[in-house]
Amino acid sequence: MVSRTSEHALRAVLYLARRWGEGPVPVDTIADALGAPRNYLSKTLNALAKHEIVDGVRGVHGGFQLAIAPERLPLSRVVGLFDEPRTSRMCLLGGRPCDDAAPCVAHRRWMAITDGARLALATTTVADLLGAPAAADRGATGAAIPARAAV
Repeated sequence: MVSRTSEHALRAVLYLARRWGEGPVPVDTIADALGAPRNYLSKTLNALAKHEIVDGVRGVHGGFQLAIAPERLPLSRVVGLFDEPRTSRMCLLGGRPCDDAAPCVAHRRWMAITDGARLALATTTVADLLGAPAAADRGATGAAIPARAAV
């Protein structure tokens, strides 16, 4: 449900998140690790830098690093740069307008699917994908709360 560019951006962000606090990583290193075309990834990382998701550092020891802590970075912030919400309300089943006022047979179910995907991207952080405890699973001290045992 995300474009190839969003997928590359997410993969790069996850790669940088695993190296959080270690300093900038050269684009060649990231591209090699991800098996992504260097020029394509460089443009993607520069777009992320323009929107302050990553920091680009120039020079011999330059590269890219996350500008936002992984636990504070929702996936929707990354994907939203490359995949705009669908604004066309043309029917999936044909070439007519389709909306809540004049829905086709598929409309309500399709809206539930797209709304669910948007919600999942908005409520899932980069840290969540890396296996960090979700915010709801942390107590006031930030420590993980043990999972409830099955009954």
